[in-house]
Amino acid sequence: MEGKVIGPGPYRATKLWNETIKLFRAGMPLRKHRVHFRTYESCFTASEAVDWLHKLLKSNQNFGPEVTRTQTVQLLKKYLKNHVIEDIKGRWGKEDFEDNGQLHRFPPSSPLKPYPKRPQYTEKNCIPKFPKWDDYEPMSSQDKNPMRPLVLNSELWNKRHSIAIGEVHECKLVHRREISPRNVEHIWKSMTLAHLQKIVGLESLNGVLDSKLINPKHILYNVYNTNKQGVVVLQDKSEELPHWVLSAMKCLANWPNGSELKQPMYPGFERDVLKTVADYFHKLKEPLLTFQLYDIFVNILGLLQKQQIATEALQVCCLLLPPVNRRKLQLLMRLMARICQNTQIPPLNDAIGTRTLMVQTFSRSILCSADEVDLDELLATKLVTFMMDNYDEILKVPNRLQSAVEEHLAHMRRVQIKYAGADADASIVSQSYCKQISKEEFDEQRASSSLAPMAELLEGIIKDKELSIKDKKKKLKQFQKSYPEVYKKRLPTVESEAALFPEKPTFKPQLMFFTLKKPFQPFQRTRSFRT
Repeated sequence: MEGKVIGPGPYRATKLWNETIKLFRAGMPLRKHRVHFRTYESCFTASEAVDWLHKLLKSNQNFGPEVTRTQTVQLLKKYLKNHVIEDIKGRWGKEDFEDNGQLHRFPPSSPLKPYPKRPQYTEKNCIPKFPKWDDYEPMSSQDKNPMRPLVLNSELWNKRHSIAIGEVHECKLVHRREISPRNVEHIWKSMTLAHLQKIVGLESLNGVLDSKLINPKHILYNVYNTNKQGVVVLQDKSEELPHWVLSAMKCLANWPNGSELKQPMYPGFERDVLKTVADYFHKLKEPLLTFQLYDIFVNILGLLQKQQIATEALQVCCLLLPPVNRRKLQLLMRLMARICQNTQIPPLNDAIGTRTLMVQTFSRSILCSADEVDLDELLATKLVTFMMDNYDEILKVPNRLQSAVEEHLAHMRRVQIKYAGADADASIVSQSYCKQISKEEFDEQRASSSLAPMAELLEGIIKDKELSIKDKKKKLKQFQKSYPEVYKKRLPTVESEAALFPEKPTFKPQLMFFTLKKPFQPFQRTRSFRT
């Protein structure tokens, strides 16, 4: 009885809890037991429950083969405390469950965990948006400045001569509001959550993540305050791990070299050092992935079969952590991975392997639910195993997200000109000196201020000695069509135009007559001298 796979979505942890209870009640074999000369119907021993439930959890795709017997016992303790099961005398709650022959049974109905009711939260969007055409408010008269005339030389005019000169469309210069640090933080938060939602494949993060609890300052700090290895660097050294913990972690990570504890080496020394590190993390008030992010990390567990997607989702989720928890998580995951890869370190446990020991020792310090009615032991084991195998990628800053946010911020800082019914032309975005003016003012400025540069341009064409006569005539004709008033003022008559192209002197061939002693006589045929 494998059960169905619970994919990502709101209240996934609650769904897993209820699904496991249903499978347990439906599949656990019940039979008659005799204890102290008394027979009890439809019950089971504690060891039988552990055997059956352990097998179920290992074969279930929601949990996997990493589930241990000890974790199964812990789950049954929760079942007894929450009246999912009871002892043969009907006691539950304060009783302790042990892996032995004590008899237990199901109550008439096992309570399922209700779905929490969370209010729909819609955060006000304070991101400065690019204003639309209808959103523009006309500027006051004192803000209107005459447009600086555009000076064109002959070379620049030649590049633009193919553009038809006609009526200029009405345009509006859109000045961006100054992006404040608060705007930057909100943009980072909004784009990070949107990116996470897209990766996880959910229509909404409601019921999965409460965005009110996300601090955008943490995101920015985690992105821009890292060392070469990508580990967060804390500005406040008082929040750093205690020196003795850092020394113990360094000792284990670089075993057998790099010990700073200055303690004599004795058999079992490495186990005591590991216990020192484990005790520190077990005493933390909150798991490293925090209680408020528990649901989103549980949802990512449903994506572990798609390694690349799960890795990218975990990258983004770890950005939401407070910088202190993120740094501790980075150092701990790196330690766990190095211990598992170190073949020179002695066995740290006589019963289980080093990899399993690392997961069982630190999983609850990394992921844990604030609610006792949960499967957090099983879920933490699966998540920590995946994170330990891929920690170097998971704890990096997601490059795609960082690039997208930085490009968006750069776009928001640009000044753009918007035309009615058209998008802004990228070629004129940088002309930030323009101000919106009325059509009448434009016509007036065009008539007055634009004549001088146009006359200068015409004079440049006339005096350009590098142009051939054919090209010069062509450009003058184009200029006459575009600026007839300027052209007529400079070249009012046909004669003035003709004066620009003086005719070259033509040389007529002259016959040269030479004085001949005898008059020219036509050729006459003579007799041949041949015989």
